[in-house]
Amino acid sequence: MTTVDLEPSDANAPLPLPQGPPVLRSGAPKTKRTRRRVWVAVAVVLAAIGFLIYKGVTSAFVYFKTAQQAVAARASLGNSTFQIEGTVVPSSRHDGPGAGTFSFDISSGPQRVHVESSGAPPQLFGPGVPVVLVGHFVGSTDVFSSDQILVKHSNQYIAAHPNRVRSTSGKVH
Repeated sequence: MTTVDLEPSDANAPLPLPQGPPVLRSGAPKTKRTRRRVWVAVAVVLAAIGFLIYKGVTSAFVYFKTAQQAVAARASLGNSTFQIEGTVVPSSRHDGPGAGTFSFDISSGPQRVHVESSGAPPQLFGPGVPVVLVGHFVGSTDVFSSDQILVKHSNQYIAAHPNRVRSTSGKVH
């Protein structure tokens, strides 16, 4: 057995480092693989943010068609569920044969649409009231079947009896 005497200065000498870019076990350079992963992660995050913005913007809008638009687009709407807007035509409400069913007409401009509704109408429902209905056309007819009635109103309150509203100081508003 041969022994080699090392001088103390040789024992503390740094080990030589490999030259070139660091290499992973697979042999691919670490920098190219890391860059690729970063770009893929950035692309996934940007796609997710874009999708969330799109969904947030499109779900924030409530779309409805006027009675005129719905009848004009009757062929493309088919039997799909959508929202239709119109004003309840005076003297057009009639109770149906079953409990909780009734019919009425709505109008938008010169166009009238006959509506068959199930369920109880909202309290503010009545002749001349603008409504938004959720439902669909029945078969190939222009009869609209609704299962939900929303009364459309403005955001301004005009009191019918202004002297009834008083502040805590007693002042009439």
